[in-house]
Amino acid sequence: MVADCYRREALINQALSAQIPAPRLRWLEEHDGWVVLGIDAVDGGRLPATPWRADELTATLDAYTLTAEALSTPPASLQHVGLKPVGDDGDFADWRNLARGATPTEVLPAWMPLDLLQALASLESGWREAVAGHAVLHHDLRQDNVLIDASGAAWICDWNWPCLGASWFDLVLLLATAHADGHDATSLFTQHPTARGVTDEQLDAALAALSGFFLTAGGQPPADWSPHIRQHQTWCGEVTLRWLADRRGWSF
Repeated sequence: MVADCYRREALINQALSAQIPAPRLRWLEEHDGWVVLGIDAVDGGRLPATPWRADELTATLDAYTLTAEALSTPPASLQHVGLKPVGDDGDFADWRNLARGATPTEVLPAWMPLDLLQALASLESGWREAVAGHAVLHHDLRQDNVLIDASGAAWICDWNWPCLGASWFDLVLLLATAHADGHDATSLFTQHPTARGVTDEQLDAALAALSGFFLTAGGQPPADWSPHIRQHQTWCGEVTLRWLADRRGWSF
């Protein structure tokens, strides 16, 4: 239920430490199954520009640096909300399922080169080990979950899905969108404090896992609860896969 998501967001928001740049919950009201959250307004708050501007992308990466430092280990305030390891509710096995025929390739976009399935399945098989960790992840760090304030600083919003894993995993989808907008995502990733010691294979395993998940999900029948979700999922799958292809020297 959507109401349960808002209740969970309220619980998590209240447990975030003060140094995390996130708007704060002020009140919660419930009536006849409806849940309303009152959250601080961000002064001059607006979504980052599309395509990504370099200064706003830098501000977002800086905000995540503060967030990752504060959440490098689960603070006591968050330990009681029942955080699970990333992937605890299921495996990213979509490329492997496609490669062995358990999922029909018809779910994929027409532009997808099927001769890459085995390579993608092999990379994907290492995702769980690659992203394992004990840090708290936002787990939905996207352009539309960020607000830029009047001074140009970034705020991270919508804390519905935190889990445990390696801090750098939060950067993968965010920087895939930056790659799509012409930024050097790999350099931005390797320069970020959370990515110290992360190998090429670890990043590529994460990109493979996310691209398979999103492209397969995007090929499912339309969802009446969100009429544009399949289009969005397919786009997320494409930007992650194209970043991976650029890193691997694949062309399609």
